[in-house]
Amino acid sequence: VQLQASGGGLVQAGGSLRLSCASSGRIFGSGLMGWYRQAPGKQRELVATVTVSGFTNYADSVKGRFLISRDNAKNTVYLQMNSLKPEDTAVYYCNTAVGSTWFKTSEYAYWGQGTQVTVSS
Repeated sequence: VQLQASGGGLVQAGGSLRLSCASSGRIFGSGLMGWYRQAPGKQRELVATVTVSGFTNYADSVKGRFLISRDNAKNTVYLQMNSLKPEDTAVYYCNTAVGSTWFKTSEYAYWGQGTQVTVSS
């Protein structure tokens, strides 16, 4: 099982980052993939999803600023983050999104280490 997120870093407010996540075929094959984030002291939350055919959906907090995409040949999902805000600071993870909602993240067996995104004001 593999979920290897990368691309995080420190950026000023208003800046951009592009995250990547290489997934094992077992997880990628679930169909619906998502990006999640967990800020200190908060629950992990789903922020974006993408179907196999590329249909996307976003949490209200990131709508209009984040773009999720996937490369099915590479089992990789991406998150382009623009107009970043300090409140976007969190560890970002990818995983299947099957069973999760914007309000409750399902209990998946494996998460990977995630990638830290820090936005300074």
